[in-house]
Amino acid sequence: MLSRRNFLKHTGATGALGLLPAASFAVNNSNDDTKIAAAPGWQQSLDGVWQFSTDKQHWQAVTVPHTWQIMPEHVEHFGKAWYKRECFIPAGWKGRVVRAEFEAVYHSARVYVNGVLAGEHLRKGYTAFFIDLTPHLQYDRNNTLEVEVDNAFDDNMLPRNRSYDWAADGGITRPVTLHVTPVTYLENIWVAALPDAGFQQARLKIKARLANKGKAGTCHLRYEVTEEDTGRQALAGSFATPLQLTAGEVRTVEPEALLLPDPRLWHFDAPRLYRLTLHLYQDGDLLHSYCSTFGVRSIAVKDTGFYLNGERVWLMGVERMGGSNPLYGMAEPGEWIRHDHDDMKKLNCIFTRVHWQQDKRVLDYCDRHGILIQLEVPTWGGATFEGMKDQPSAPIMQNGLEQLEELIEREYNHPCVFSWGLCNEIGGQNPPAYNFAANMLKAAKKLDPYRLCSYASNSLQQTPGKDVSGLMDFVEWNEYYGSWYKGTVEDMERNLEAIHQAFPDKPIVISEYGWCRCKPERKEGDTRLISILRSNNEVFRRHDYVSGLIFFSYNDYRTHIGDKGIGVLKQRVHGVVDLYGAPRPSWEVLRAESSPLSTLSAGLEGQQLAVKLATRKTIPAYTLRKYILRWIAYGDQEVPLETGEIVLPDLAPGQAFEHTFRLTEGLPLERIVVDVVRGTGFSALSVQIPAS
Repeated sequence: MLSRRNFLKHTGATGALGLLPAASFAVNNSNDDTKIAAAPGWQQSLDGVWQFSTDKQHWQAVTVPHTWQIMPEHVEHFGKAWYKRECFIPAGWKGRVVRAEFEAVYHSARVYVNGVLAGEHLRKGYTAFFIDLTPHLQYDRNNTLEVEVDNAFDDNMLPRNRSYDWAADGGITRPVTLHVTPVTYLENIWVAALPDAGFQQARLKIKARLANKGKAGTCHLRYEVTEEDTGRQALAGSFATPLQLTAGEVRTVEPEALLLPDPRLWHFDAPRLYRLTLHLYQDGDLLHSYCSTFGVRSIAVKDTGFYLNGERVWLMGVERMGGSNPLYGMAEPGEWIRHDHDDMKKLNCIFTRVHWQQDKRVLDYCDRHGILIQLEVPTWGGATFEGMKDQPSAPIMQNGLEQLEELIEREYNHPCVFSWGLCNEIGGQNPPAYNFAANMLKAAKKLDPYRLCSYASNSLQQTPGKDVSGLMDFVEWNEYYGSWYKGTVEDMERNLEAIHQAFPDKPIVISEYGWCRCKPERKEGDTRLISILRSNNEVFRRHDYVSGLIFFSYNDYRTHIGDKGIGVLKQRVHGVVDLYGAPRPSWEVLRAESSPLSTLSAGLEGQQLAVKLATRKTIPAYTLRKYILRWIAYGDQEVPLETGEIVLPDLAPGQAFEHTFRLTEGLPLERIVVDVVRGTGFSALSVQIPAS
């Protein structure tokens, strides 16, 4: 089955045309009902023009995905609004299951078909959900699909009320898709790809959820595993055990594990993916197919270090606050998601976290371009537990567990997911916050026993040993000395050492640090940000148990409690780029600080270009494999005249390398740019020198 992204690439479908046969690579753009009924399944985009209203009286055309918070007249509207559109349902869909997938509606949705409530998804604004439309459809005619959306601040959900610091954008903020399947179909598949100690093979533990909305029957599953980039088939066959499905049953099955020989390992510098396709058969006939990508990699904690595929790594990156471009808000198009993440890769970002569940296009990007990411349930701030004594309130606890389950179910297969983030800055020594995090950790380990879990703490400045950080797989500390915390860099280092003494066997990740102009008295801007970045990194590099750094933040960000700007421009000034993506001088500093190269220099003597480089000994530090050393010589008016490159040998942390290139004599050169390029094609560091 083609992914939705590739479907749209091939068809450009945004309305009622462009149907995707889910079990083949052919695209059927026909409205012929016979052809539609014969195929085992389709996806149809419902993105595009919908009607929108805040009062159900005055309607206007908008483009979904959409948020009303970027509309000048609705910037401050927090409450209910409505979306509706007409959908033609062909006669050939009769006898099939038609479901609508909403990738996110912030924060509560009630979905109506022809005026009848079909389903709802309440108080979970960043997770995807399906609504079965089948019982309410009328065939061979237009049907009205209406969505009631509510983004009012709410005490019984996460993020709780006004406790959080980002944009509360209401709307159908991510894509909408119709899924048309047989009455017996695959709802989801999960893959745990577990390499052995020598990385000679990987054990694929597969789960599949099947739904049977028809008669009882016996089914079989076939599987195919292919390399996504080459299409080479790695495994294929049938699972031996037949599946007896009763009428109306929804069941999760776990067939026998598969062994994948000689696995191609996923790494942020070599993000290799596999594609698993399951085919559901009954009486020899193909009913439905479902596919998902996955990667083979291991992430482990040993002593105070992270090990990726058995190798010690010190990771660094920057956090992006999505939904911050005033042109789009939380309804970001794929082009802007790619823009920001391309820019993060140019900043040498290989490790990040986010405050809420992300658009699947973010996860697809991280899978394919090499960014490890911690995904989080949006439990933000100590105010989450205001008014609670020893335990979190039942609605908050239940909402957190539901959001966690929906998050893990959706994103389980992504190799880029480094860890599950359970909460952020909750005051982890406060009893209800402590117990909330402990309950979330227990649930996460049950849902996914193979991934690390943590939470970003802002409560490690005093008695760190009492913090709920001690339960986690690694410690995360939001460190803001010189900004939100009083004290000096020296005070920060003493605090860091105290945290290590409290948890001597755990890696420490600095999950946020940086500078925010978030108070009127803070007049210093980018210069102060650069100073904090450099001085803090100098301390972190003296302590090898600091295994991860995530600078905060990539961008200035829109927020309903912003201290700068008005309307759609209400924001926090915190980033190395502004709301529109324009870089500040700190951008270049963050790029250099995040590079695995400590030095890169070049000199020209006659026709000899001598290049020297060295890798960092500590954070960020990891073995450089298949990096390219490349140079380009420019003449006047920036005309490139000559180039050359070599593949670098593998370079471990702390290693140096030198090489001399010979340039052609007599070329009228002005300058030479030398670049070290990752296997993913992004530059790790560059330098330029005059040619004379």
